[in-house]
Amino acid sequence: MIGDTFTVRNDLDQIEAAFVGTPLAGLPIGHGPSGTVLVAGIDPDRLHEAWQVADALVPVIGRLPVMVTDDFGDTLRIRPEPEPGPSASELRAFAEAAESSEPWLVYCDYSEDDEVDEGEVEYYARGMAGVDLDLTALVSDVALPTPRQALERALYDRLLADADLHARVLDSVRFVTQTDYWYTPDSVLLMLLPTSDVRSSGYWVDFFGALTREYQWTLAEVLAQWRHRWDARLVASWGTMLQFQVGRRPAPGAEAWTAAGQLKALAPNLDLSRWEIAVALTAGDAWFVHNRP
Repeated sequence: MIGDTFTVRNDLDQIEAAFVGTPLAGLPIGHGPSGTVLVAGIDPDRLHEAWQVADALVPVIGRLPVMVTDDFGDTLRIRPEPEPGPSASELRAFAEAAESSEPWLVYCDYSEDDEVDEGEVEYYARGMAGVDLDLTALVSDVALPTPRQALERALYDRLLADADLHARVLDSVRFVTQTDYWYTPDSVLLMLLPTSDVRSSGYWVDFFGALTREYQWTLAEVLAQWRHRWDARLVASWGTMLQFQVGRRPAPGAEAWTAAGQLKALAPNLDLSRWEIAVALTAGDAWFVHNRP
């Protein structure tokens, strides 16, 4: 994607031309790190709208968009000269390594098999949202001690069997799959990656949960799997947070339970229990990942 000066300038000209007639028209644009293009001047309060415009233009400009921020340093800035990105062979090797990885063996909830005894049932059954239900009674026939995930799955299944209880829980947890729950930095830039391939895009994603090359591969495979299964598209990467727009919601039951487990594994600092996330995922189109020190 990075070649002589004319080729690079022509690339910027093509992007600017594609922006004409959109909310991105006229915004400052230039070279970013490692072969990317940065667009400045994004209104933080309209970052999702700006991303949607850029996402719709991927077939035209051949670059996947992701929102980034320079709130935490000055490394993200428009450069006067292009910075070379990975070669085609390097990027191909990255994508192949990602595809052969096993992300859900790397990203996992290490406490899911913790044993829950009688004195702890109420804590785990109540969840993080603190919904006022007699949840302990709903799992009174579960033999204790039992792995935490077995208890949570039993609770989730009981909620699925009771529409009124399920609706009450949903009212308390649905916020976690709405864009209002997303983090909004003070300063936002649009980064256009030099690829339209989702798996390859993981090369450029800055995420605390993927600090080594091996973890970058597994994150890239997560991006590919979630796009294929849920049409989950990465909107923003804030270092310790990732934000996704989801086109296909998981169905209640096994789909939502599996998706909730994956989200909880990737986002250990997402403050809801797995059964609460499973309820929320069926009623929202915005996923939030939080993984911090």
